[in-house]
Amino acid sequence: MSTVYDCGSPDSRAAGLSAAKNSLEAGRLVVMPTDTLYGIGAGAFDGDAVSSLLRAKGRGRDMPVPVLVGSWHTIDGLVYSVRPQARDLIRAFWPGGLSLVVEQAPSLAWDLGDTRGTVMLRMPLHPVALELLRDVGPMAVSSANVSGRSPATTVDEAREQLGGSVSVYLDGGPAEKATASTIVDLTGYSPRILRVGAVSTEDVADVLGVPSESLVDGDVRA
Repeated sequence: MSTVYDCGSPDSRAAGLSAAKNSLEAGRLVVMPTDTLYGIGAGAFDGDAVSSLLRAKGRGRDMPVPVLVGSWHTIDGLVYSVRPQARDLIRAFWPGGLSLVVEQAPSLAWDLGDTRGTVMLRMPLHPVALELLRDVGPMAVSSANVSGRSPATTVDEAREQLGGSVSVYLDGGPAEKATASTIVDLTGYSPRILRVGAVSTEDVADVLGVPSESLVDGDVRA
C-alpha cells in the first residue's frame, strides 16, 4: 500500500523521509520531488529494485536509469576519471538542472540497464531530495511517469500514473521548473548536449569556453 507524505509539514516531512529510507533499504520504490520534475527512485546498487523501477515505468533495459547524488564529492567514487570539463560544469550547475553522462567506474556493482559503461549523474537542487540522498546514498531515479506519458510535475500526477508500484510518495508541492534537466555527454572527444532543458546551451558553452554551436547537432532533443 502506498503512503503520501506532505513535506510542507515538518513532522510529516520527517516521517516521510524515514519511511522513504526504510522502503529503499527494503528494495521498494519511492517518488520524490526534485528541482526539475518528480522522480521515481530506487537504491542505485539494488538491481532488483532498479528492475522494478523499469517495470513500473513500462520501460526496457535499453533506456538505463540515471543516478542522483547528494554531494559533489560522490562523483569521485562513481566515475572512471573525472575530466576538468566535468569539474567545471559541476561547480557551475550543481546542485541544479544539469545531468552529465560520464564513464562509470568499472568496479561498480550496480545494474542500471544497458549502460555500455556509462552513467548519467545529477545533483538536484531540492531540499527534500538532497536530504534523502545524503541519508541513503546514490539513487537510481527516472522521471515519475509511465513511459510515453507526460512526466509528473505534482505528486498527484505521479500517483495517478504509478499507483501501488511505489511504496512512498513525498509531496514537495508543484515542481518549481517543471522542465527536464539538460544532458551533457562527456564520454566522447568533445562535449555534446543530448537534451536541452533547464540549463541553456549558451550557459553550458560559457562554462566550457566553447562556441554553443559546437555542443549541438541535428539530433538534440528539446
